[in-house]
Amino acid sequence: MMVENLRFQSMSNSKWFVSAVRSASSRTPWRTGLLYYFLSRLMVFAGAGIVAAQRVIWARGNNEPDPGSGLGLIAETLNGWDGHWYLEIIRKGYPRNIPANITYFQPEARAAFFPVYPYLVRAVDVVLPGNQVAASLALNFVLGAFVILLVGMIARHLFDDKVAERTMILMSIFPGSFILSHAYSEATLLVLAALCFLFLLRKNWLLAGLMAAFGTAARPNGLALVAACAVACLIAIKNDREWKSIIAPILAPLGYIGFMVFLRFHTGESWAWFRVQREAWQEGTSFGGTALTSTFEFLLHPLSSPTDMLTTASLAALVFLAYASWKRRVPMMFNVYSLSVLFLMVLPATVTARPRFLYTAFPLFISFAAWTRKDNDTWWPVVVAVSSVGLVVVTALSGFGTAIP
Repeated sequence: MMVENLRFQSMSNSKWFVSAVRSASSRTPWRTGLLYYFLSRLMVFAGAGIVAAQRVIWARGNNEPDPGSGLGLIAETLNGWDGHWYLEIIRKGYPRNIPANITYFQPEARAAFFPVYPYLVRAVDVVLPGNQVAASLALNFVLGAFVILLVGMIARHLFDDKVAERTMILMSIFPGSFILSHAYSEATLLVLAALCFLFLLRKNWLLAGLMAAFGTAARPNGLALVAACAVACLIAIKNDREWKSIIAPILAPLGYIGFMVFLRFHTGESWAWFRVQREAWQEGTSFGGTALTSTFEFLLHPLSSPTDMLTTASLAALVFLAYASWKRRVPMMFNVYSLSVLFLMVLPATVTARPRFLYTAFPLFISFAAWTRKDNDTWWPVVVAVSSVGLVVVTALSGFGTAIP
């Protein structure tokens, strides 16, 4: 009987999800959201194209061979920074041994990166023509479209069509959205997080917990989903005595725990991930100190460090988004998720506040869209213009290597 009930619930939720996606694709807000998403990808390609063109100019000015074709250089730009490490995992898997005093320049440092995204790319690469770089970028392009639609579905559930449309526009053009076109794992996490929240809203605790579990195996800040599931569970128990909701917070951390256990047996070393973070990336904790120091340095010397500029811009954007979140409240589980993401953003001593980390706290964008819902002439055009320019600039800065993305 229990098996039949679970089967019926699973079929019911599957039909609901398919129906919701079909409904989304047939309405104007969703078409507008996808249109802006495609336009925003052109902005990202423009930023990467600037980098590619400049590299050719530099090579010719130094009488060096051309570094490659235009599309090849753009793909190389979009696969930079962490994309290199994910590519190492896709090709070689995780290391069996991690050297003592490991550095950033040793290939075993790839043990610092979580497994869901690289193994998804490996699966896509089996069926998609081309190489692993093409597979990684194609996968994220598709996942990015799902991010926009799924977050729009959440916004529509919480508010209305107008807020859903604006949320999707913001999620498309915010400078941090450059990450949807890079070989990074944020797109994977955002899809899983959005699905988790959609299932929490429907009180499907099993599927919500499973999505959260995959999310905690996708990125370290996926742990914010554990907090969201825990809060949703406590509210369900308090209001409705729905004790089965406890399945969501129980399942949620299993992805993170599973990855740590895997590394323990795969490398033969306890706490391998933490040592790689500490030694290869010199990672420690500052509890916001690094973000404040970088902002202070930017205010004193505005043109000295693009990285400090990004940190300052991220904190400024956070202030606006936080104010909007206070003005247009969303359910507590969304706020706890956002606060957890933001805490994990400012916690490290090295890479701190960045547009891509702020972007992961997507419920803030829903509140901002709701706050500006009735504004067509004052704030909204400025937000769209500044975000669009910022998207190109952030893409170019990360591509040139002048700012840590």
